[in-house]
Amino acid sequence: MARADDAAGRPPTTAGERRTRAEAVLIEAAEEHARARLSHGGGVVAPETEQHVITQVLDELFGMAGLEPLLRNPRIENINVNGTAVFVRYADGRREQLPAVTGSDAELIELIRSLAARSGMEERRFDRGTPGVSFHLPGGERAFAVMAVTARPSLSIRRHRFEKVRLADLRQMETIDQGLETFLRAAVRARKNILVTGGTAIGKTTMLRALASEIPPWERLITIEDTFELGLDADRVAHPDVVAMQAREANVEGRGTVSQAELVRWALRMSPDRVIVGEVRGPEVIPMCNAMSQGNDGSMGTLHSSSSRGAFTKLAAYAVQGVERRL
Repeated sequence: MARADDAAGRPPTTAGERRTRAEAVLIEAAEEHARARLSHGGGVVAPETEQHVITQVLDELFGMAGLEPLLRNPRIENINVNGTAVFVRYADGRREQLPAVTGSDAELIELIRSLAARSGMEERRFDRGTPGVSFHLPGGERAFAVMAVTARPSLSIRRHRFEKVRLADLRQMETIDQGLETFLRAAVRARKNILVTGGTAIGKTTMLRALASEIPPWERLITIEDTFELGLDADRVAHPDVVAMQAREANVEGRGTVSQAELVRWALRMSPDRVIVGEVRGPEVIPMCNAMSQGNDGSMGTLHSSSSRGAFTKLAAYAVQGVERRL
């Protein structure tokens, strides 16, 4: 059904415009409430309390409810919610426990379902039949939630402070030095295959983004991810020809699964100059290696590993999971 704005020949309103209109309605309602209280000799609500209530209502309707203030804080890097207990980690490594974002476990489950439903192209279920769900938030944050197999529902949100980053930016932040910046830039431009390895939350995706920033804009890129995170397709100036693909979970009938391994195979049929796998975590390693050795030089990916030696062990372990092993 067409929206009323479309029917009237006007462009549809944006989320920001709808929030602004709703805020005006709430402010008017608050003023009317204050006038009614005064006319009966009652006191009025303090301005800061009134504004806090209005903001909470707007966040509930248009944002991410109790998570909204945390996501607006640029210093917070990770958010972990265990039932009504909330823990955050700041960019400087400091950790802190904050007030609850929901009033109960049931409210947290409903919030997660709402966020997952709005997360992207495909259905993301969250119930006892599918007790774990991975999705991304509108700001690009990666989220994972679990229920039923834990005593209380749990939500983990990982934020990327650097949505767009170059190797030069990493040097300015003293993550790499001039020599390493020059070497990595040369490796990308020489179309060397690169696998970024490291532990959890150590900056693998940020490094992958920085490496991708050195890819010439005329190259065609295909990105494969379990959950959209890289965002290379969002920068049409740096990367005008990008196809971003996301793995798909089974539907309620248990059908429709599309794995990362299958997406890598599809990518090889789409005339890519480079294939970029956001995170190698299973049998997609074999088609990825095929991509790296069959004319798609310069392909990239990330891999969880605490050492370079361990990376080769992980690659071998993932390879034996692939269907190609049985052919």
